[in-house]
Amino acid sequence: MAIPTAAAANAYAALARMGEQTASLGRTTAVPDSSPGFSAVLKDVINAVSEAAQKSDTQAAAVATGRANMVDVVTAVAETETAVQTLVSVRDKVISAYEDILKMPI
Repeated sequence: MAIPTAAAANAYAALARMGEQTASLGRTTAVPDSSPGFSAVLKDVINAVSEAAQKSDTQAAAVATGRANMVDVVTAVAETETAVQTLVSVRDKVISAYEDILKMPI
């Protein structure tokens, strides 16, 4: 069980580094102060995915020791899967928009 735990810890560390990197991104356009910047939204999404993954790991460990219900584990894993799919979808849209910008004539 040490290998999956180490893999999970590495994944959480990578997500944390991604969150820190997005926090350092600056705004390039004037945006009203009341709306969050893209980097703040991205950081929140990455943190939500990380928290969902940690929750599902905690639930899986709890069911292995008999302290949790299997339904809770399945629910936590489904929430994590949804969060990851959302993050991947947003990433794909950002990349697509960036590619469209690169194709624009100058």
